[in-house]
Amino acid sequence: MSAGTRTPRLPEGRYGRRGDRETDRRLKVIGAVCAVLLLGLIAWLGGSYLIRETRINGTVPTFQAVSDGELQLHLAVRKTEGTAGSCTVRSQGEDGAVVGVADFPVPAAGTGYDAVVSLRTTARGTTAELLGCTPA
Repeated sequence: MSAGTRTPRLPEGRYGRRGDRETDRRLKVIGAVCAVLLLGLIAWLGGSYLIRETRINGTVPTFQAVSDGELQLHLAVRKTEGTAGSCTVRSQGEDGAVVGVADFPVPAAGTGYDAVVSLRTTARGTTAELLGCTPA
C-alpha cells in the first residue's frame, strides 16, 4: 500500500459535528412546535366560523320592477325558532349605481319567513341583492 491511496480525514473537532441523538431531538422539538401551531390555527379558524355563523339566512329568489320608483321582491328567510332580525336588500340601476337600500324586519315566530316586499327606488331598479340578514 502506498501513502497516496489513503482517504484524507477532516481535522478532529474542527467542524463541530453533532451527534445523531441531538439532531433527532431537535427535529422532534421542531415538529412538536409546528404541530401545536397547526392545531391552534385550526381551532382558531373553527371557533371564528362558529361565532360568525348567523341564525338567519335569506335569499331573494325573484324580483320585479313595478315602476321607476318601486321594486317588488320575494324575500325568503330560514332561521331558528324564536329568532327575530332584519335583512338588508339593495337595488342597482342600469348604470350600476345604487338606487335603493332597505332593511326588512323578520319576525321571531316560526322557522321560516316568506314575504313579497316593496323596495322604494330613486330610479328603475334592475337588480335586487340581499346584502345579509342579522339576528336582533
